[in-house]
Amino acid sequence: MSDLPWLGLALLAGGALGTFFFGGLWWTVRRCLESPQPVLWLGPSLLLRIGVTVAGFYVVGQGDWRQLLACLIGFVIARFIVTAWLPARPTRGTAP
Repeated sequence: MSDLPWLGLALLAGGALGTFFFGGLWWTVRRCLESPQPVLWLGPSLLLRIGVTVAGFYVVGQGDWRQLLACLIGFVIARFIVTAWLPARPTRGTAP
């Protein structure tokens, strides 16, 4: 029973990591659509998002598979929340 608070914190940390990862992906895609050289946004953003996410999973997991699993569940839940909350398409000045 003493592991329950740590699992809850791992779930919240996974949610924060997922929000960072998928929110950052959405932000990057929006910048790429406006940029004449989108590769300058894609490469660094990918490295930053993956680096922070992997480091976060490493810190949260602490060698315990239950904390790692709770973090992963929070990450996946955040994916659904972020994709439902953010607009599917960026708004433009003219309609097609």
